[in-house]
Amino acid sequence: MKKILQYTISLVLAGGLLWFVFKDISLSEMLDEFKKADYKWLMLSAILSITAHVSRAARWRILMKPLGYQPSTFNTTLAIFIGYFANYIIPRMGEVSRCGSLKKTDNIPFEKSFGTVLTERIFDVVSLLIVLMLNLILEYDKLQHFFMEQFASKVYLIVGLLIFLSIAGVLSIYLFRKYQEKLSEVPILSKIVGFLNGLLDGLMSVKHLEKPFAFIFFSILIWVMYWLSAYVLFFAIPETAHLGLLAGLTVLTMGSFGMAAPTQGGIGPFHFLVGNALVLYGLPQKDGIILATFIHGSQMITLLALGAVSFLITLFIKPKTND
Repeated sequence: MKKILQYTISLVLAGGLLWFVFKDISLSEMLDEFKKADYKWLMLSAILSITAHVSRAARWRILMKPLGYQPSTFNTTLAIFIGYFANYIIPRMGEVSRCGSLKKTDNIPFEKSFGTVLTERIFDVVSLLIVLMLNLILEYDKLQHFFMEQFASKVYLIVGLLIFLSIAGVLSIYLFRKYQEKLSEVPILSKIVGFLNGLLDGLMSVKHLEKPFAFIFFSILIWVMYWLSAYVLFFAIPETAHLGLLAGLTVLTMGSFGMAAPTQGGIGPFHFLVGNALVLYGLPQKDGIILATFIHGSQMITLLALGAVSFLITLFIKPKTND
């Protein structure tokens, strides 16, 4: 019931935002714009986007090595695409699905790989904050009022929530480490303790990286490729071809916040934030929303196709056995 309720709420949220964004836009007019698009830029964007996802897979593999597991980059890439595919069905299901994929192909315990995914998410949040600060510094005149309108009322709530979660997380880890032996003595809790230990091993794997500079390199490459994959799509539509790299940086920032929203693949929030942010660069709101739809739609089609193919491939991969 909880999952059904969560899924229903996310669908209603996505549908409501989509209606609000597109209520004044003619569907036939938007389709005409898509027909005029230069699709060679779409191909280039797909290549850059795939490069970002493969880089994420390579970075994830680096986190696995301190735990004693060495899945191939091919298998971690398949898992990444399966995760994105799952996110378009059920929000936040991607993290679970990608770990399940590695459990099947490489027999890596779910709790350990999930711990590394949590570490990745922490680094992604830090990276997004760095991108946000860079965006604000470079485009302060354009973005100050937009951010005040969209986020000002929520800043204190977000900061307070992050501080609370950080303190609660550290305190929970400390208490668990201190009392885990006593908890293990209770039969019904012993398996839970084992699962949490595996989760913490994965979470702390970043402390024992053999190639920290490679980890940092791939972390930077991921975001640069995300940035460029959105930027090159400006040239696909004549009305947006004049936009520059800084506009691309704004799309990356707003799009990342939109994708983090609890809807399937960021549908709705992405269109709202990116479409309205592009108005700051002189675009009519209609053109901003059309471009946001083109960017999101092209990425969604690419990830759904690659995710489906990746899932089929994993069905034929012989599972590894860990001695």
